[in-house]
Amino acid sequence: MYCVKSQHTIEDNIKKSRFIAMIFPCQDEQTAVRHLQRLHGEYPDATHIVYAYRLKTPQGFVYRFHDAGEPSGTAGKPIFQHLEGKHLIDVLLVVVRYFGGIKLGAGGLTRAYGNAAKRVIDEADIEPFIEMANVKLSVTYSQLQPLEYLLKKLNGRIVDQQFAEQIHLVLELPAEQLPTLQQTFPLFEKI
Repeated sequence: MYCVKSQHTIEDNIKKSRFIAMIFPCQDEQTAVRHLQRLHGEYPDATHIVYAYRLKTPQGFVYRFHDAGEPSGTAGKPIFQHLEGKHLIDVLLVVVRYFGGIKLGAGGLTRAYGNAAKRVIDEADIEPFIEMANVKLSVTYSQLQPLEYLLKKLNGRIVDQQFAEQIHLVLELPAEQLPTLQQTFPLFEKI
């Protein structure tokens, strides 16, 4: 599985219609909705704002695609098929279309939206998906520096810390590194 590191945009003109394809990293449906609302504000005169997203959640994959008034199956589905085919997750892909006056037909629309999606995916900065885990851990003050050193080696980080008699921490690190953390600090609780 792969994910997108940062937003990327491309633009295409096909038979006088303008297609603007954008890809965004997206962690949840609320973020996708916020992006879509913002884009509707940025492109108020667009003929169609078509999208597809694919998210990984603890309950499984969540995906949606929307044709935005284009003939059914000619816009959102081809975009989604590229996301699925490239094994992309936690991603939103939007194609904004300004109609140029020449009808493309169902096949032409499918190709136009699919090609816009393919092009923005090909040009985007994509990296392998690393599943992260959050854990709670309490350490003594003398254990904090060795823990910070270990976290740096494991590509982890401290998300929250509360100082009392002991330091109560919430850590985030790649899930595959949990056994290494457990060897040194066995008393953590996964959250």
